[in-house]
Order: sequence, then structure tokens, then C-alpha cells
Amino acid sequence: MQRVLLGILTPSSNTVLEPVTSEMLKDVPEASAHFGRFAVTRIALSEGALAQFATPEVVKAAELLEHAKCQVIGWSGTSSSWLGFDSDIRLCKSIESSTSARACTSVLAINEILHKTGARRLGLVSPYSDEVQAAIIDNYQNAGYEIVAEQHSGLEDNYSFSEVTSSQLDSMIRGVAAAKPEAILIMCTNLRGAPLVHRLEEELGIPIYDSVATVVWKAMQLTGIDSRRLKGWGSLFREVV
Repeated sequence: MQRVLLGILTPSSNTVLEPVTSEMLKDVPEASAHFGRFAVTRIALSEGALAQFATPEVVKAAELLEHAKCQVIGWSGTSSSWLGFDSDIRLCKSIESSTSARACTSVLAINEILHKTGARRLGLVSPYSDEVQAAIIDNYQNAGYEIVAEQHSGLEDNYSFSEVTSSQLDSMIRGVAAAKPEAILIMCTNLRGAPLVHRLEEELGIPIYDSVATVVWKAMQLTGIDSRRLKGWGSLFREVV
């Protein structure tokens, strides 16, 4: 069996996406995730916080994953949702020119999924501050989407996002679901959203796209693995091809 090696770029203060990503891949024994960190501690719109996502720093981490011969390198982060989607397009081009891997990101995968499914009326859930949430909403609205409901936690410290409980996140998702969006986005890879998706989709009847899951979905596509093999993680893996 040929191994499939997935490189996943990770914020340094993140404690959620690594175990969740590995758990998602348990039904695909030939695939494994290998993580590379770069410094991210605070999510805000200040110059210092934005500088954490400078392309050279991210590419440097990607180049280390090249040593492990990863076929795909995915940025499991949501920075382009507030920086602007073009920042992820540029990042993918830089990774692919600096390594032999294909590149993908959580947010570009979300946008591809929305295009494939035709969902335009969205609910948005994040742990971010007022200003970051507003920037995300602006970017999606400028791209032609309508954010019909949103909930956010008002946090800036990246580590603190991992301490948002499953119960709190469940309540936030149900809160935006009341507006009957066509899809709900969980925008942060340091939230435990992915394990909630299957149950909440069954209860609410609304597709939920979690940013940890979306980069895994895209990585599966790029490596030719049938995403339907990832069972119990929601409609994304069953229905979006």
C-alpha cells in the first residue's frame, strides 16, 4: 500500500487541529498527517498580529515538511478570511514553487465547497474579536455571500480558542441555525467544531463546514483518496465531490 503523506501547517499555539486531523484520518490507514508549526499567538488586526502570517514565515515551515516528502501541504488556518482570500492564493503558489507538494488551505477549500454547493446565505461561527469577525463578514459579503447570522466569542489569544467548550460551540451553532442559513461555517482551526458536525447536521438539517475538516477534504481530493471513506464527519465528506 502506497503511503499518502499529508503536511499540515499549524499555528504554534493551536492544540486542537492536530488530534482532530489525525482522528479524521483513522479510516484511511495509508494516509497520515505530519505537522509543521510557525509562530501565531494572537488574532487581531494590529500590524504585529497580521505580520504573523507573512508568507516567508509560512513557506519556511512548509519547506521543513518537504523533508518528509509530503505530497500535499495544507494550511490549516483561517487567516485569509480576514486578510483577504488572495493571501491564501499567493501562499499556495509560494508553497508549490518552493516544494514539490500540492498546496491547499482551509479557507480556499471552504470557498470551493460553497461554489460547488451553491450556498450563498451563510451562518458564521468563530471565537474571534469584534473587529476580526467584522472583517470576515466584509470579505464574504464582498464576494457575493450574505451572512444571515453570526456568533463570535470576542477572544484574541489564539490558545484561548481551544478552551471554548463543546457545549458553548454547540449553543453558538444553534444560535445561527435559527436564521435558516443555507450553510454554517465554523471559522477557526483551534475550535472543536468538527466532532460536532455529524450530530448537529442531523438535528438541524443544515450543512456545517468546519475549517479543520475542509482542508482535510481538499487534501483528500488532491491525493485522489475518496473522501467518502472518512465516515462520521458530516455531509461534506459524503456529498461534496
